Amino acid sequence: MAIFQHVLVYITLFIAVGYIVKKFFLPKALFVSKKSNSKACGQGDCGCH
Repeated sequence: MAIFQHVLVYITLFIAVGYIVKKFFLPKALFVSKKSNSKACGQGDCGCH
């Protein structure tokens, strides 16, 4: 049972660290699609989102 708990803790830790890295350290340009950005901003890339 202890091994199962360790596995769950490590999975949760990896998910949390991955979220923090994605949220704060990776540029937002990696996760924005070109089609939705142009429709949301109108003409050109205003960078408002």
